[in-house]
Amino acid sequence: MINEENIKHFESQIKNIFKQISRDVIGQEEVVEGVVVAMITGGNVLLEGVPGVGKTRLVRTLGRVFNLPFSRIQFTPDLMPADVTGTNIIVKDDKGNSKFEFQKGPIFSNIILADEINRATPKTQSALLEAMQEHTVTVMGVSRKLDEPFFVLATQNPIEQDGTYPLPEAQMDRFMFKLIVTYPNLDELKNIVNITQVTMAETADVACNAEELLRMRQTAKEIPVADDVLNYAMKLTLATHPESEVATKTSRRYVRYGASPRAAQALISAAKVRALMHGRFNVAYSDINALAKPVLRHRIKPNFEAITEHISSDHIIEDIIKELSGETPKERIVDQTPDYTEEDTNKKGGLFKRKSK
Repeated sequence: MINEENIKHFESQIKNIFKQISRDVIGQEEVVEGVVVAMITGGNVLLEGVPGVGKTRLVRTLGRVFNLPFSRIQFTPDLMPADVTGTNIIVKDDKGNSKFEFQKGPIFSNIILADEINRATPKTQSALLEAMQEHTVTVMGVSRKLDEPFFVLATQNPIEQDGTYPLPEAQMDRFMFKLIVTYPNLDELKNIVNITQVTMAETADVACNAEELLRMRQTAKEIPVADDVLNYAMKLTLATHPESEVATKTSRRYVRYGASPRAAQALISAAKVRALMHGRFNVAYSDINALAKPVLRHRIKPNFEAITEHISSDHIIEDIIKELSGETPKERIVDQTPDYTEEDTNKKGGLFKRKSK
């Protein structure tokens, strides 16, 4: 049962965790909060951002702050599943006889950084599916349990698509959050440059260990959720399905298919942690709305009309929340200017000339 001692322990741990992370990671408050919420909840995170914005540094810092073993797997097109999970190798015993022995792969750690995950082939990406969901690894018919706590923090570059393999929907659904790592602002960039001129070393200290993290997770699980808030979270999830009875005008117009039941589970589990982080002992509507984008943005599929009108998943989620609350979404201005003119600049090849903007 939840008690005052557990709540005070949770609050003190959270303050110390964020204090230590801020020593190595400048800015990105929403991303840092999202990753910490996911780790306490026990979910995996997909970090999307261009190179150089600190995705890898954040994951390394988390390993130091939580005092957990950390493995980095650089995903490349030639990476094989055995390079991730491990494989059986032939070894000699003391008597000189040959036998098979399992050699663990880098997946056998507590925090896994799957760097540029979309550069590996689908066969290698699928090696993570069982580990992300079941926290087990099966090799040659033998299943092995991974140590708890276990997290996969994957990164991908949204711009460069050459030589990449889009993550399948089944794997995307296993990420609790998809977090967008943006460029730092002027002051943050200045602080980053000043710090790196002095030292590149990471200075964060240990703020929490595995046992304390699991204790925090258990505390968060016992936070109550009112029926009205629970119903709202379920309605928000179902509203992403255009064929649902609670579908909104936006989802019927712009969504091809909606979020899975895992999204509803993630909303409630993460909202409990967020409520405690903000000093509340019950889940509020604001917790659900704040977590809607990271939970849903990678689980809903915009249709062709949304793509042609440049309506993103985040725009769709914003409008669905407004419609569920009785507001009328603001009409979005659609850029109708074509990227190409039909001016024939090469009569033999029939090439189009890109318009200057």
